[in-house]
Amino acid sequence: MNLRPATVVVESGRPDRTPGAPVNPPIVMSSTYVGHEQPAPEDLVYARIGTETWEPFEIALGELERADRPGLLFGSGMAAISAALSLTPPGGVIVAPQHAYHEALVGVRWLGERSGISARLVDITDAEAVAAAIRGGDGEAPADLVWLETPTNPMLEVADIAAISAVAHEVGALVAVDNTFATPLLQRPLELGADVVVHSVTKYLAGHSDVVLGAVVTSDDALFAKLRQRRITDGGVAGPFEAWLAVRGLRTLALRVERAQANALELATRLQSHPAVAAVAYPGLPDHPQHDLAARQMDGFGAILTLRVRGGAQAAARLTEAVQVWLPATSLGGVESMLERRRRWPNEAPTVPEDLLRVSVGIEDVEDLWEDLDQALRASQE
Repeated sequence: MNLRPATVVVESGRPDRTPGAPVNPPIVMSSTYVGHEQPAPEDLVYARIGTETWEPFEIALGELERADRPGLLFGSGMAAISAALSLTPPGGVIVAPQHAYHEALVGVRWLGERSGISARLVDITDAEAVAAAIRGGDGEAPADLVWLETPTNPMLEVADIAAISAVAHEVGALVAVDNTFATPLLQRPLELGADVVVHSVTKYLAGHSDVVLGAVVTSDDALFAKLRQRRITDGGVAGPFEAWLAVRGLRTLALRVERAQANALELATRLQSHPAVAAVAYPGLPDHPQHDLAARQMDGFGAILTLRVRGGAQAAARLTEAVQVWLPATSLGGVESMLERRRRWPNEAPTVPEDLLRVSVGIEDVEDLWEDLDQALRASQE
């Protein structure tokens, strides 16, 4: 059967249906395996190379992204990002959004320092500027890798994956998309022309703020081999218990995303008219600059919004101290609602407003979330 995503998250990666088999995949706590003098390619040998405890999650993620291969699980989101960025050859060119997860941009800068890679940071919503950066010209080489986030972290700009991928492939560049905010339930970049998809599994896929994991997905055999070897050599691998927790969390992904997304739209709509709010951004709002693109490219608008409080950074900080249900925390994508002022991090892009709050909406009762946010917004103005 051709299962829909909400069924895949429940069914994929389970043990074979034989009498007496467990419903859930087991955790195998072993660092090594009994081996032969000449192991077959599919044999398990050593847990840094491969382990059956990774496989259920990897199979499910590959199916969700509609890839031709299972995903590759990594020990953190940054390990997955680093593996994808490493596909850029020494001395090559990376095109990336000016607004993206700040540690990913740090990784791009480090590649420049160590490998002579040049970075061209662009407004990812400016189609002409993005195309020009990819193509190069006037003595500049074309791009080797285009790194995308869409929606971007934290500014929620939406990139046209299909259009950008078409331009990139004209010059032989690879396209890698961080799909953490959208999840494969709402957006599948491989279907839109991307070559590689990256996830911070820590966020929505695992969904309970209790693991640190990452993943990479591709349908290309050569890229898969490179990324798998990068994981083996660098050792950025996942522990078996964390991998099992990720599978456990994945089972409720569709329900969590549905509830959190509905909450986010309701809150974003109400916030637009709150007297303490200077601006709110959410791709699901009709006045979002890329609302129409998001509606075409995505199957939903996600559960992240941004909020700017009247009174600037100090007022935004007061809000984070006044909330009681919301958690002032730096992550996102868990069942609990979280918010933070992004410019408190020194590596955040200087073009991110000082007063901007990134808001990750969870699955609590929306009225409780609204009442707490309303009282915190009022307190921020005192």
